Amino acid sequence: MRQDSDKLIIGGRAFNSRLMVGTGKYASFQQTAQALEASGAEIITVAVRRINLDRSKESLLDFIDPKRYTLLPNTAGCYTADDAIRTCRLAREAGMSDFVKLEVLGDEKTLFPDNEELLKAAKVLVAEGFTVLPYCSDDVIVCRKLEDIGCAAVMPLGAPIGSGLGIRNPYNIRIILENITIPVIVDAGVGSASDAAIAMELGCSGVLMNTAIAGARDPIAMAEAMKLAVIAGRLSYKAGRIPRKLYATASSPIEGLLG
Repeated sequence: MRQDSDKLIIGGRAFNSRLMVGTGKYASFQQTAQALEASGAEIITVAVRRINLDRSKESLLDFIDPKRYTLLPNTAGCYTADDAIRTCRLAREAGMSDFVKLEVLGDEKTLFPDNEELLKAAKVLVAEGFTVLPYCSDDVIVCRKLEDIGCAAVMPLGAPIGSGLGIRNPYNIRIILENITIPVIVDAGVGSASDAAIAMELGCSGVLMNTAIAGARDPIAMAEAMKLAVIAGRLSYKAGRIPRKLYATASSPIEGLLG
């Protein structure tokens, strides 16, 4: 399989990279730009409520080439549907994008999503013409409802945001993959390259991460590692793994050997 023939399609738009990265928690805007470059990502998330939209002052947006990257404004920090809807409208009015990562959090300690408020916000935003990528729990019923509303993808958590625990329940992700036709993108909880590869080997369409890269000892090297892990995981999934067996199977054929 040629890598360039296996594109990720979201909302009718095609992307070569299946790795999406965030832009928070870096030591500087310069380091952010270097990590983006190393990651090979094409879709970049930015927290609307934490970004300086006053272009007369230095801003993260000064370090992101809009011709190279697709901005994915997110509603991080929103705890109600109304706040999330208002934030998405602000992002569009500011000329950022109508592609949005929708987050409606339900708890400050766990940062788990409030699925009821999420569904409410998604319904309004889809009706207003936004391309909505919602961060949600790894619940197939919630994902199915989001698909029915018209979301362009679903983004179930692998583990709590920033925890680095990896995918805690791969079986839930598999159930979602079997029941959803839109792209499934693991969001939150990835800590290492192996976590990203596992997500892709399950059959996910992509992985979104921030802390795993920005919080690494060497963010630039980790960004490259994540790029390679996503590519390797996707290739492994498409190639098809061998079945698991309890007992050994000889690697070399034994038929025809002299007794």
